[in-house]
Amino acid sequence: MFLTEGNPDWLNAKRYWLKACFSGDNYLLSQSSPDPAGTVRTSDNQLFCCKSIDKLIAESEVPGQRLQKTLGPWSLTALGIGAIIGSGIFVLTGTAAAGEYFQAPSILHAQVLDIIVNFLRGGGMGQVLMHGRPAAGPSIAISFFLVALACSFAGLCYAELASMIPIAGSAYTYSYATLGEIFAWIIGWDLILEYVVSNVVVAIGFAAYTKAQLESFGVHLPDKWSTPVWETGHWTGSYFNFPAFLIIFILTVLLVRGVRESAKANNVMVAVKIGAILVFLVIGGALVNPSNWHPFAPSGFGGVVTGGAIVFFTYIGFDSVSTAAEEAKNPQRDLPFGIIASLIVCTVLYVGVSIVLLGMMKYTTFVTGEAADAPVAYALKVLGASRWSRSIIVIGALTGMISSLLVFQYGQARIWYAMSRDRLFPALFSKVHAKFKTPHYSTWIAGFAVGIPAGIFAISDAADLSNIGTLFAFVLVSLGVIILRRTQPDRPRIFKVPLVPWFPLISIILCGGLMTGLTVITWLRFVVWLGLGLLIYIFYSRHRSEFAKK
Repeated sequence: MFLTEGNPDWLNAKRYWLKACFSGDNYLLSQSSPDPAGTVRTSDNQLFCCKSIDKLIAESEVPGQRLQKTLGPWSLTALGIGAIIGSGIFVLTGTAAAGEYFQAPSILHAQVLDIIVNFLRGGGMGQVLMHGRPAAGPSIAISFFLVALACSFAGLCYAELASMIPIAGSAYTYSYATLGEIFAWIIGWDLILEYVVSNVVVAIGFAAYTKAQLESFGVHLPDKWSTPVWETGHWTGSYFNFPAFLIIFILTVLLVRGVRESAKANNVMVAVKIGAILVFLVIGGALVNPSNWHPFAPSGFGGVVTGGAIVFFTYIGFDSVSTAAEEAKNPQRDLPFGIIASLIVCTVLYVGVSIVLLGMMKYTTFVTGEAADAPVAYALKVLGASRWSRSIIVIGALTGMISSLLVFQYGQARIWYAMSRDRLFPALFSKVHAKFKTPHYSTWIAGFAVGIPAGIFAISDAADLSNIGTLFAFVLVSLGVIILRRTQPDRPRIFKVPLVPWFPLISIILCGGLMTGLTVITWLRFVVWLGLGLLIYIFYSRHRSEFAKK
């Protein structure tokens, strides 16, 4: 018979565990095999065992693993904005509006949605677009709104679970408490992919952007020390992309020093980039030509969906607010506020930038070249905007990249920390610095896991991996809300998703729909990554889990 939350046996186990944790008796936690009094099994099958929410909270208070609570509601909001608004708002808007085109047609470059539609219509794939993704045109503003809608439903689900389970680990922890260990492992491994790939891409972009801006002022960085070593399947002759590595190293030092210091630095950078966006909206708004908004949707609704799949990368990050749960002063109240407020602010700014940019110049302008690499800066330069206004945009783009890197490095270390505390990763990852109260080993390892690949490779074509990984996490979190409402209906909820199960189901449908807008090669890479993770779980993690049968 299983122990379930609410019956006397479960309550006795819970009291034992809490007493062991808060009395400073770490014997229970230090054993290689779990103590039966401290472990509550919800299934005979280890794969589907869920962790008790009360036990998760108790484990977070164990001396030596406790994080310092320093973040308030506005710092959490700034954390979300810092993660969401990066270089994408200055770069991907033009790319998504103009579409993507590959010289060599291949089924790998076809979007899954296009394959499904053509198969249902004609029973084959003869009409599938295998050259890339269609242009969204000015309707990219609708794409931003559609993605924001999908994220808002997912954000509500994150807010409810974050208020119930104020534990570092985000979707990984929520899945462990609702779906079971195997789902927790999959989503944890998936989040590692999301954070690593997105930060490698942003770090490489930061290095290229910085190099280009320095050259405009007559400062030339040697190519051998400022460009990728391996790109598009061949050696470039470069030794190392030092600027990409250096920015990650500096941010890692800052994160190890403390969360409060990191949050203060992020607050400043968020203020700078919001100021830069507002400057663009004012100056660019005066240069709008309404005729550029026609045709509004050159590729129809398919272009809107695929545009959304591209710009979804710009929304990745609001979920990182939930990784700060253990360092929030009042997580039950402040985490929902930070998640929802950051989404609202960023959506307004994204829609505004897309409408102004596509009104300044025709969407076809941003297909290739400088216009595709830096559409906002290019439009201002061509239309004769002053040099100081263009400089502000450059500063905003650079600070946007830095703050995005900072928050994602922060979130990545917390995911590894949470998985280690649950024994699925080596214990080294959950060590907390005696002075700074940060998971310093996880932070340094995360720094090198991003910094070294950023210094060697150019993997911008793999950026969609972050999109599919995040959308997959959103689906599981939304599913977790439905499950917890059924299994633990009486558990206190400071914040509640309205109209359950309908709102979570809408989130699942919208996020699943956006996943179909990604290409076949993205899905294949994602499956390969999950397969690698399952091998690690089978041969290592499942044997160390507290639910493993010894």
